[in-house]
Amino acid sequence: MTDSLSQLTATPIVERPEPDWPVLSRIPIQGSDEPLVPLSLAPAPIKVFPVYAKQSVPGAVNECYVREGVYRRLLRVARSLPEGMGLIILDGWRPWRVQQYLFDTLQEAIRAHHPELDQESLLTRTREFVSVPSREPEAPSPHLTGGAVDVTLSDADGLPLNMGTLFDEAVPASHTAYFENREALSETQRQVRDNRRLLYAVMYEAGFTNLPSEWWHYDSGDQLWAHYGQHERAIYGPAELATVESRWRRQI
Repeated sequence: MTDSLSQLTATPIVERPEPDWPVLSRIPIQGSDEPLVPLSLAPAPIKVFPVYAKQSVPGAVNECYVREGVYRRLLRVARSLPEGMGLIILDGWRPWRVQQYLFDTLQEAIRAHHPELDQESLLTRTREFVSVPSREPEAPSPHLTGGAVDVTLSDADGLPLNMGTLFDEAVPASHTAYFENREALSETQRQVRDNRRLLYAVMYEAGFTNLPSEWWHYDSGDQLWAHYGQHERAIYGPAELATVESRWRRQI
């Protein structure tokens, strides 16, 4: 392990509380006209794998879009990685339809496995991994703003590093700091812990914050970012993808 890699993986990930969504939704949003830009334009070592389109999720787009400021931060992250490593972008901006599908699908899966849960407990369990679908200007779902992004790391051959769980796996081990306070880690678990530390370190250095329940989810400019970064206001509200139809409607 190189000295730079050792430094990046030396600091434990701080275990943070889950967001208080009602409080978070009251954080004011400044608003921004930054466009959504496609990450497939980015040079190596960024790779784009729009996972929901690959999985044929209804309404998913075959691209990963983020706000321009987020795009540039991700370039900083990728360029700061140790030689031979890459950054894989799995998801960014989502259409509302995709957010609704993910929320409904996870909620039904939890309900089927835990029929004893009341409606409030079911909502809490679902929100642990998928936020409530919202296009409200004052409280949009993070991925609808273009400020949230799902990422992982790759090796020199372009394959994802072992992060301990699959992307979107709704289990306790997906919590970012899960391996930090566990005793007697195996060699594989120590490597997973260090992979998560590396991703966490380079993302935070570039100005992102992390959602504690998802090792893959990072934010810049949205209300989650404002909450965990202790900013007085968010930058990004809900965003829509510019299309030929939408431009024509504005222009004519």
